[in-house]
Amino acid sequence: QVEFAESGGGLVQPGGSLRLSCAASGGTINRRPMGWFRQVPGKEREFVAAIRWNDGRTYYSDSVKGRFTISRDNGKNTVYLQMNVLRPEDTAVYYCAAGKSSYYGINYNTHEYEYWGQGTQVTVSS
Repeated sequence: QVEFAESGGGLVQPGGSLRLSCAASGGTINRRPMGWFRQVPGKEREFVAAIRWNDGRTYYSDSVKGRFTISRDNGKNTVYLQMNVLRPEDTAVYYCAAGKSSYYGINYNTHEYEYWGQGTQVTVSS
């Protein structure tokens, strides 16, 4: 059982930056693909970014590409999401998630992830 402690969310003005952290415990994420999703009330959870476990290759939704960066530090058992040039439409609860151990593929859908963090609120507003 892998559990996550998410941190870094908060209130930021448009154009600002935040870095989200997702620290895992109870198990290693070294061999798991990791992802970030976000969700607003009344909508399905939306894919934001993912990173492979074997080579660190990253993937992004079109809406965040060029502004967000996902990274991982396996020594700290932690995944990060650096968010720059934030927009009001980025406002959401952000969730980190771990995919199946040793899976080489990329996971874009929520049902493909095995463990989830509890979420952290990001609000972009002036």
